[in-house]
Amino acid sequence: MKEKMIAVNRVTKVVKGGRTLSFAALTVVGDGDGRIGMGKGTAKEVPVAVQKAMESARRNMIKVQLKNGTIHHNVV
Repeated sequence: MKEKMIAVNRVTKVVKGGRTLSFAALTVVGDGDGRIGMGKGTAKEVPVAVQKAMESARRNMIKVQLKNGTIHHNVV
């Protein structure tokens, strides 16, 4: 299983008592045989956000048709 972290963003939410800081992570996983998944995770710490995103990506895997080991159509 190949795992790749795409982006980590710092997110702030304005509340009555001030600002709350959190992080959002976007990750992609694939098995190299046509199954891919994308996940997003948010948490107060970066490693926890990345871990949640990886778990989400593994849960949301889909099958993509391959032709000679590559994708034979455009992926949006």
